[in-house]
Amino acid sequence: MDITIKNLSKAFDEQLVLNDFTHTFKEGTTTCIMGKSGVGKTTLLSILMGLENADSGQINGLSDKKISAVFQEDRLCMNLTALLNIKMVLPKNSHISDERIISLLSKIGIDASDKKTVSEYSGGMCRRVAILRALLADFDLLIMDEPLKGLDTETKEKVISLIKELTTNKTVILTTHDPTDVDALSGEALLIQ
Repeated sequence: MDITIKNLSKAFDEQLVLNDFTHTFKEGTTTCIMGKSGVGKTTLLSILMGLENADSGQINGLSDKKISAVFQEDRLCMNLTALLNIKMVLPKNSHISDERIISLLSKIGIDASDKKTVSEYSGGMCRRVAILRALLADFDLLIMDEPLKGLDTETKEKVISLIKELTTNKTVILTTHDPTDVDALSGEALLIQ
């Protein structure tokens, strides 16, 4: 089911962040939300995730969706390994083996066999763990707030390839400041002004 937003508005301390925003996110597509800092991209994602309430407007098509997210902060358990951080979000009846997770981590340049905790990882490595964790959770809708920020070109290509592989026929909504991400992700650009 498509996600339809009609006349969504949100203000913080009388500062209007979203004003009468209307858009339909088509099911099974990737939408890359773009716009200057402060135009409401993160606020829109927070409303879609139920972390913020809109002041007015309506959203249809979210009620039965399982949502997975990548925030601007990685929100990992720093005292756990990459493998355990990912296993925490898997459903109890998950058929995803440790070997599969380790293999996917390897695809994005992380050797999870060394048993290091993520507190020993660089910021870019933590980012990749957070992205894979969201990709392996059980979801209908994946929301990502600037997931590729700070990744070098080669790593970014690997991560984009994995995102595309693991989100086939899924609805993905993400924010980015890089127009090349839209093409790389085979996405549609949505400019918020």
